[in-house]
Amino acid sequence: MDKKRARELPSLNDTLVPPPLKDRVLELDELWSFVHDKKNKCWVWIALCAITRQVVALVTGDRSEHSCQRLWRAVPRRYKRALCYSDFWKAYQAVIPSDQHEAVGKESGLTNHVERWNNTLRQRVGRFVRKTLSFSKCWAMHDACLALFIHRYNWEVIK
Repeated sequence: MDKKRARELPSLNDTLVPPPLKDRVLELDELWSFVHDKKNKCWVWIALCAITRQVVALVTGDRSEHSCQRLWRAVPRRYKRALCYSDFWKAYQAVIPSDQHEAVGKESGLTNHVERWNNTLRQRVGRFVRKTLSFSKCWAMHDACLALFIHRYNWEVIK
């Protein structure tokens, strides 16, 4: 049921409110989850608009530079010139143009919204909790539940 609903979702780009004309800021982060067994780690990479609080792009994969490149390609064109804040993970520095990227620590407060979003995901969707009896048994269901949550979250933010 959820896989079918996830396939029928509009593109993530269709859930976004228009970004501000200037002062576009993206917060980037990644969080881990797993499928079937904690040895099968799945990293969720997120780009969140700091002003609208909407998820503008996401990818799942490993914690490599390749996954970061996929995230950057998934960012809508209208956000490509945004100032980007991330943690010090080396993949961000290798992929995002240096003139628009700044690596910051959590104490700076410049990634608070995306860190809060990670907590919201873990609180609302049991399969993303680190210590849980709920978990995804297959990658397709894991991705479907993530897509359903993000679309619902983006629609709720604009209401």
